[in-house]
Amino acid sequence: MKGWRKKPDVHQVTDAKPSLTDDIRRREISYLIKMGIRTICLILAVVVPVPWPYRLLFIAAAVFLPYIAVIGANERGEPAPSQTNQSPEANQTEIPLHRREIGS
Repeated sequence: MKGWRKKPDVHQVTDAKPSLTDDIRRREISYLIKMGIRTICLILAVVVPVPWPYRLLFIAAAVFLPYIAVIGANERGEPAPSQTNQSPEANQTEIPLHRREIGS
């Protein structure tokens, strides 16, 4: 008589965001790479004898890269996909957004 029981629905967490630790690590690495490029631009602008247009380009990169690096470092991971475009009956077996933690 086991055949009459309904099997439980299996839910997959395919739209889960990366962990906070992984997200912070990704942002730190991105920040360090951009600031390393800025350091190289500063060195090239001061030490290497290049024509003024190139020197101005290196100086501009050294001025604007910190702003870009900070904006990128403060940016959180990808936002969750929007559920507003789907009809209510489209995913009736889906776990509600407010109940997607493990152990719920």
